Amino acid sequence: MSDEACYVCDSCGEEIVVPIDLSAGTAQEYVEDCPVCCCPNVIRIEVDEDADVRVWATRE
Repeated sequence: MSDEACYVCDSCGEEIVVPIDLSAGTAQEYVEDCPVCCCPNVIRIEVDEDADVRVWATRE
């Protein structure tokens, strides 16, 4: 498992790299401003039992 993953900004379409912190649990959610367009995104991270990570974003 990598300690980073990517999501696509829902506003500008830019691919953004975020760190993955497994100590925060297998289902995570937080708000982060896109570093490109500054629009807020709700970032959701899911980690399954095989340590596969799924990251996606939606507009806040």
